[in-house]
Amino acid sequence: MTATVLLYGYGNPGRLDDGLGPALARELAARGPGAGITIETGYQLQIEDAALVAEHDVVVFADADTACEAPYELRRLEPRREMAFTTHSVSPEALLGLAHEHFGCRTEGWVLGIRGYSFNEFGETLSPGARRNLAAASDFVHRALIDGSVARNAVRTGRKGEEHA
Repeated sequence: MTATVLLYGYGNPGRLDDGLGPALARELAARGPGAGITIETGYQLQIEDAALVAEHDVVVFADADTACEAPYELRRLEPRREMAFTTHSVSPEALLGLAHEHFGCRTEGWVLGIRGYSFNEFGETLSPGARRNLAAASDFVHRALIDGSVARNAVRTGRKGEEHA
């Protein structure tokens, strides 16, 4: 049986590089994600997304990141219980925790941070550096989704994305 995978790209495309998550989702959808792979986008994570997460064996949350090394980092998530939710800050760990707790799933979680640089302006374009990082992340994730190696290639912490390929 092939594992089902959810790639959830989130961020605000109207805030320059903050749109890296949805941009990745669009690129992967255009390439044809393959059987058992669902691609979704959103401006931010919502607690309601826990139901969607629970329907899959693996979830990869893709978002812009200002702290990771370029071009991207993939790291494993541990479900976490958070007691407070706001409309602007549901973490991937908390969403995974909600899916586990309320839907009884054992979805494996990963976060893909794509290095972004420009966030303080409005506009629906990516900076040149973010475009390069997006291309590298898109190539990596497409291969990892198609060959099923998302879990095999990821690490728990901070290595550069190029080391995963």
